[in-house]
This record gives sequence, structure tokens and C-alpha cells, in this order.
Amino acid sequence: MCRKILLAISVLTVTSFLALSPVYAAITGSKHDFKSQAWNTTGQICIVCHTPHNANTAASAPLWNHAVSAISSYSLYTSPSLNATVGQPSASSKGCLSCHDGTVALDSFGANSGTNYLSGGDNLGTNLSNDHPVSFTYDTALSTTDGSLNDPSVKTVTALGGKTIQAGMLIGDKLECGSCHDVHNDKGDASTTSSLLLVNNTGSALCLTCHKK
Repeated sequence: MCRKILLAISVLTVTSFLALSPVYAAITGSKHDFKSQAWNTTGQICIVCHTPHNANTAASAPLWNHAVSAISSYSLYTSPSLNATVGQPSASSKGCLSCHDGTVALDSFGANSGTNYLSGGDNLGTNLSNDHPVSFTYDTALSTTDGSLNDPSVKTVTALGGKTIQAGMLIGDKLECGSCHDVHNDKGDASTTSSLLLVNNTGSALCLTCHKK
């Protein structure tokens, strides 16, 4: 009897978590919902990137299941007005580039060696010189030096529940791919055409979160 009660409570707890979790609800139907792709013979959503067992502990992502790009040197963005010191993509952004630099197949996960690669605009390639820089420290010192950036420890973001840029967008005080993009879905837009933005960019709201213009 006790075991049945505990089992019922466990099922209810898991079901309630899945129902209330914004991540679980958001990814369904989004660009990163791969359950219906012919190459995903599991029919599962999460397994392409995550696994509960035998995860890739070298990746900077929770319970990572996807192959990681072996590229160690990307061509980086430069500009005379850039005050930040931009290095090679860190582990966080390398997780995104594992599909988006075009060198690793979408279906290279678990024990699979895939053959389906991103194409078109979703394939950034290894030349990132025409893309927004990532993996640089964005702090009060940089905002002071630059003058046209908001102080990330002070500027709050309404779309993120009033968190500061530092608390709600930066990863280890660095701006990464995940600082602008929600890997599970666009803010409140379950759509296969969304840009998976963390903050809706209507009126350049995402850009103006960090940039003073």
C-alpha cells in the first residue's frame, strides 16, 4: 500500500513538473523539436542533445548527448570600435556550434554517426567574422571603457523577470550564444520559423538591452 502511494506521488510530481516546466512546453513545435525528422528514429525530442545516462562530461551543457565540434580555431569578428577581447568560442558556445558550424551532423548523437548537416543560413561555418562576437567578458569595466554599452550588473531586463543582464543573460560573466538565444524556443513563440531569441527583438529590444543607441 505504501509503495503504491509513493509511486502515485512520484508520478504526480514528475507529471506536474513537466506540465509546469517552460522548457518542456516551449521546445515542442520549435526549431529544435526534431522528433519528426526522418533521421531521428527514436521519435524523441530531448535525446538529440541530452541524455540521462552516459553523458558527455567534456561538454559545458547539462547531460550532453551530441557530438562536439572538433574545430579549435574559428575566424573571429573584428572591428575598430570593438573594445572587448574576443577569444575562441568557449565550451558553452561550442555546444551550439556543434551543429551550427556545419562540421558535425545533426544526427551525430549518442552512438550515432550522422549524415544530416545544417544548410543555408543556419550553417554559420567556421568563419565567424561576420557574426556577433561571443565568448568575451562583458562587465562594468567593458561598459565603462566602451561607453555605448549598458552596465550588465545594473541594467535590468523586463522580459527576464527583472533580472540584470549579468544574472539573466551572461554565462560566467561572458556573452555567449545563449545570451541572446534560448536554445529551446523563442520567447513565447512556439514556432519552427522563430529565431529562438531570449528577448523578443521587436523595436530592436534585444539589441537595446545591451547597446545604448
